[in-house]
Amino acid sequence: MDVCLSYGERGLIADIPDARLAAVLSPPDAPQLPDLGAAVRSSLQRPIGSRPLAHLAAASRHACIVVCDATRPVPTSAVLPHVLAALDAGGIPLSRVTVLIATGTHRPADRTEILRIVGEDLAPHLHVVNHACDDPATHAAVGHTERGTRVLLDTRYRDADLRITVGLIEPHFMAGYSGGRKLVMPGVAALETVLAWHSPAFLEHPRAASGFVDGNPVHEEATAAVHLCPPHFTIDVTLSARNMVTGVFAGGFDEAWRAGVDFADRHCRARVAQPADVVVTTCAGYPLDATFYQAVKGMVGALPVVAPGGDLIIAAECREGIGSDAFRDLLLAWDDLGRFVEAIQAPGWTPVRDQWEVEELAKAVCHCRVTCFAEGIPPAILGRLHVTPADSVEAAVAAALERHGPSARVLAIPRGPYVIAEAGAPAATG
Repeated sequence: MDVCLSYGERGLIADIPDARLAAVLSPPDAPQLPDLGAAVRSSLQRPIGSRPLAHLAAASRHACIVVCDATRPVPTSAVLPHVLAALDAGGIPLSRVTVLIATGTHRPADRTEILRIVGEDLAPHLHVVNHACDDPATHAAVGHTERGTRVLLDTRYRDADLRITVGLIEPHFMAGYSGGRKLVMPGVAALETVLAWHSPAFLEHPRAASGFVDGNPVHEEATAAVHLCPPHFTIDVTLSARNMVTGVFAGGFDEAWRAGVDFADRHCRARVAQPADVVVTTCAGYPLDATFYQAVKGMVGALPVVAPGGDLIIAAECREGIGSDAFRDLLLAWDDLGRFVEAIQAPGWTPVRDQWEVEELAKAVCHCRVTCFAEGIPPAILGRLHVTPADSVEAAVAAALERHGPSARVLAIPRGPYVIAEAGAPAATG
């Protein structure tokens, strides 16, 4: 059977033997909104848990709009004009608006990406800046959480009269769901703060996983950090399998996001009776699968339906290669990721940038055999990243089925981490 996998911009067809294919995990999509502009305008005028955006603007002199970076398929350029129109109606012109790209610990957006994010027509008229997590001159402390995390945020966000976020609600392999508070934490947080938040104390918790909100310490700590300096207004969208907008949720920091999560959760989950010996997944295609760093999300997201000792096969284009230098260096420095996880939890370990993604990769490679098809990374290098390189998805599936014998079956997850894959009886998610 031909299974269409989300891969790069073009997709990838994988031919999986019909007799060995147990299921294709594709949750039912929500319908695309017929008029995105009308939906955005309506959400700004009749928000959830907040006064209309134009009313908030009338009491402010300048605004900071935090937007996602180039790794997320957010239609920011389609949403932004309506946000700016509401600000202008309230008395904040373009000249008093800063658009801050929430890079978190990622690289800055380049000029081409900025044009795509904010739109070519608007870009020349807007003050657009990248967050830089390692620049102490652009951060200031806003307090400590109850768990002791010192929270430093970008001053351009902190000091704005009106703080706005524009994001995407999708399953997230650590925080349960993205969007909302994640635009601020880690979006515009200092590296020191992210290192504390992305520590084993949070990430090794069993509910620090896709689809879990209540009881998830990663979500709870991010929320606590953002409450020290919250956005005054948030706008989040949900997307279909074709990255078309299915919902717009705007308003109060907690209320609007929760409404969006409730909606997204009904269209993200797919369940099978039991884990499979062989699972084929992706990192949801471009832009998320641009690096091996991001591809880890697809691996971890599939683990609930991979039998221990089974085979996980992921197709991720990785057109930009491995990811950051810090991530690459950690992967190459450790021969055994199980030992790496032990080391970062031992007294005396000094946290380093991107260690959290190596920690997450360890969850996959310690659970099962991971094979990766990634045209953007040479096989000789890919083989040093704790995964097995594959010439094709089909070849990887054939080898895995041979290893597990005639009773083995294959599960396919075409959209990777955008699907919350579950096995067995339903569990409470919160």
